[in-house]
Amino acid sequence: MKGTYTLLNDVRRRVFEEVSRLAYEEADFSQFNELPYKMLPGVVGSMRSDIFLERAVIGERIRLAMGLPLRASNEHAPVAKGIEEAARPEKYYEPPLINVIKFACNGCPDNVIHVSDACQGCLSHPCQEVCPKDAIRIYDHKSHIDQEKCIKCGKCVRECPYSAIVKQQRPCSKACGMDAIGSDEYGRADIDPDKCVSCGMCLVNCPFGAIADKSQIYQLIRAIKADLPVVAIVAPSIAGQFGKKCTTSKLRPLFRELGFDDVWQVSIGADLCTIQEAEEFLRAVPEHKPFLATSCCPAWAMMGKKLFPQQAPYISMALTPMVFTGRMVKKMYRDQGKECRICFIGPCAAKKLEASRRTIRSDVDFVLTFEELMGMINAKDIKFSDLPDEDWNSRASRDGEGFAQSGGVAQAVEDCAKRLKPGFEVKRVNAEGLRDCRKMLQMAKTGKYNGYLLEGMACPGGCIGGAGTVLTQVKARNSLSSTMKESPFENVMDTEFKDMRILLEEGLEDDE
Repeated sequence: MKGTYTLLNDVRRRVFEEVSRLAYEEADFSQFNELPYKMLPGVVGSMRSDIFLERAVIGERIRLAMGLPLRASNEHAPVAKGIEEAARPEKYYEPPLINVIKFACNGCPDNVIHVSDACQGCLSHPCQEVCPKDAIRIYDHKSHIDQEKCIKCGKCVRECPYSAIVKQQRPCSKACGMDAIGSDEYGRADIDPDKCVSCGMCLVNCPFGAIADKSQIYQLIRAIKADLPVVAIVAPSIAGQFGKKCTTSKLRPLFRELGFDDVWQVSIGADLCTIQEAEEFLRAVPEHKPFLATSCCPAWAMMGKKLFPQQAPYISMALTPMVFTGRMVKKMYRDQGKECRICFIGPCAAKKLEASRRTIRSDVDFVLTFEELMGMINAKDIKFSDLPDEDWNSRASRDGEGFAQSGGVAQAVEDCAKRLKPGFEVKRVNAEGLRDCRKMLQMAKTGKYNGYLLEGMACPGGCIGGAGTVLTQVKARNSLSSTMKESPFENVMDTEFKDMRILLEEGLEDDE
C-alpha cells in the first residue's frame, strides 16, 4: 500500500474478494463472466468515461487475479477464457507477472518540463539564463520552453523563484527504480521485461489502476479444497496488517477458518538465513569477497545481478527466509509420512516470481500478498471479534522479526556474527528503494564499501512498505516494534531451530 487509501484500493480488494468467493463456492466458470456486471451495475460509469470501459478494466483485473493473461483488446473473448487450464493447484505464472492494462492507461506525459500558469514573467528570468541549450524564450510575459531543444536537465526547475517550472514524470515510471517503464506507440506505459524485477512499486503508484500483477488466489483456494493439506507461512510484516482487532492471538484461528492446515512464521526462516549469511560473511569477507550483499529481497538481488553482473558473486547464496521456512515445514510433514503444499503470505510481489523459479517450486507452491489474503477474509465474511484467542507462540528471535524493516537484516547478521566471533566488528550499510540500492552498489563497485555487509530492500521502509501490504508504513512499523518486543529470544543463536539449517542448506542452482 502506497500510504493513502483510495478508490483503487477498494477496486483491487473487491476483485480479490469476488474471485475468492467464487473459488470457495466452486462456482461454475461462467459466473466469472458475470462479475464485471455484478461489481459495476447500472448504466452510468462513475470512475471512467463510460461503464463499458470500467467493466472492461475490471474484467482484466479479474483475469489477472485468476492468474490468467490479459486478453487482446481487438479480440472478443469471455472473462473466463482459459480458466480450465488455470484451475489447477500446480499452475504457475506465465510471464509477465506485472502487466499494463493498456486501455486503462492514461498515457501520462513522461519526463517533460513545462511552464505552469504560476509563471510571473519576471524581469530577471533566471530560467533562461541557466538553460544550457538556449531552449527558453520569454514572450507574452511568460517563459516558454522549446521541447525539441530541452534536455530535461532540470536547471530551470531549480532556479525559478516561483516554482512555476515543473518536471513532470509518469508516476509509474518515477516509481520504477529499474527504469523499466517506457511508452508504446500510443504513448501508453510499457514495461521492459528484461529490466523489470517485479518489485510492484509501479502498480501501487499508478493513479489510474492500469498496472496489476497476476495472482494465485484462485489456484490456492482450489488447493485448499482438495485433499492435500495447505500450510501457510507468513512473513513477519504481517504484524498489525489487518487492524487492531486482528491481534497475534487471532492469527492461528484465522488461518484455520480460511482452510489452511497449519500456519508457521517465516521469521523462523529469517533466523536461519541470518546464521547462514553471518557465517558466510565471517568466512568470505574480505579474504574472498570484497563485500557481502544480503539475499532475502528478491527484487534487490535480481537488480544487482542484472545491472552489476561483476558484483553478482558477492550477493549472498543464503536461502531466503521464505525458502528456508517452506523447506523446513515440508520436511516436518515428510518426516511424519505426509505431504503438504506451502503458501507464503507476505507483502511482496517479487516473491511470486521467486517462488516460480524452477529450483524453488518444490519448496513453495503458492505466494499471496496481504492484500490478496484480505480478499479471502472478506469472501468468507470473517469477523476477527468472533475468532477465539490462541497463543501465537512466537518461536523466532527479535532479530528474525526485524527482517521486515529496512536495516533489520543487516542488524540481525551483525548481532549473529558478534555472537559467533566475539569482538568482531561488522561494518554495514543499507538502502531502501531500488534507486538508492543502485547507488549503494555503484559505490561498492568503486571499492567504497570493501569489507562491508550491504543490505538492500526494494521497497521504501523495507517489507513493511511492500506493494501487497494493507497497512500504512508508519502503522506497520509501530506494529512490528510491538511484535519484536514479544519475541522470547534476543539473538538467533538462542532459538530452538538454529541447527536445522544444516539439514536445509542444499544449494540452489541459480536460474534467474
